[in-house]
Amino acid sequence: MEITKKFQGVYDIDGNVATENLNQGIKVYGERLVENEDKEYRIWDPRRSKLAAAILNGLETFPFKEDSKVLYLGASAGTTPSHISDICNNGLIYSVEFSPKMMRKLADLSQMRKNIIPILDDATKPRNYMNLLQKVDAVYSDVAQPNQSELFMDNARLYLKEKGIGILMIKARSIDVTKAPNKIFKEEESKLKTNGFRVIEKVKLEPYEKDHMAFICEFSF
Repeated sequence: MEITKKFQGVYDIDGNVATENLNQGIKVYGERLVENEDKEYRIWDPRRSKLAAAILNGLETFPFKEDSKVLYLGASAGTTPSHISDICNNGLIYSVEFSPKMMRKLADLSQMRKNIIPILDDATKPRNYMNLLQKVDAVYSDVAQPNQSELFMDNARLYLKEKGIGILMIKARSIDVTKAPNKIFKEEESKLKTNGFRVIEKVKLEPYEKDHMAFICEFSF
């Protein structure tokens, strides 16, 4: 078995991306666990996590550190937040989810992972949870809505620290099924730039996710 470090808390294990398990012996979504010496790693499924797909497709900008504070929009049941929880083991992941059904699963996960803070709310109304979090080092958004760029920007303006990084996962088909995805990506990038965001990296997510692109941004305060 060959293990090499890709980023802080992220490893390549024989061509798979993985994180060191914060809760040894416990799976979150049925992922494969790999033991090596006194450590245990969780294989990070790129077909279940867009961030894993971006890493495998050559992502270079990785804002997550051991003590990072992260605002995660569209946390669902916690698949990707759980891997960020492994990475930011001394940080906090404020995880916003709108669906009560998914929130129940996320709340259960937060009982085992104390650095995950579940927030049942609407990411299009970021002022709703102002009293629940502080400024963050990274805003990660994976919300499949027509206004996905706008809600990302609204949250980033409110909560992102100066010199913080935003990661926006754009799902083209959730914006307009009639337009070519590449045209949508260009339009969304233009929105970001017009509103003071500098796109520092773009990563397409095929073959793991069709018609998706990750935008990595900085905001000009």
